[in-house]
Amino acid sequence: MTDQASIATLEPHPTGSHVLRIAGELDFHTSPQVWRVLDGVDFSTGLVIDATGVTYCDSTGISVFVMAYKRAQAADSPFGLAGFNDEMMRLFRVIGLDDVLPFYGTVEDAIGGHRS
Repeated sequence: MTDQASIATLEPHPTGSHVLRIAGELDFHTSPQVWRVLDGVDFSTGLVIDATGVTYCDSTGISVFVMAYKRAQAADSPFGLAGFNDEMMRLFRVIGLDDVLPFYGTVEDAIGGHRS
């Protein structure tokens, strides 16, 4: 189990958006911490979730990404998912979420996507 104190950090981006960096295992045990961080996010400014450091993700973790996307949609705000490794992207392709969620290679790519 991943240390819950360090799985998620929220940082402002110079463009005004927020970047939520997730590291370690995103699962049943750690997703509540990510939810607590997301509860404090002002979605109107835009959000990018950086998953570069995610080493494992179960269905509970996937629900974090889907619900964050839904909250951004409800706020009509920019949203992106960035930095997923090939194994994680394969998982999203298998379950069909690669056609629904906005994936980008890097945080900067996602921020750039917000501008277009």
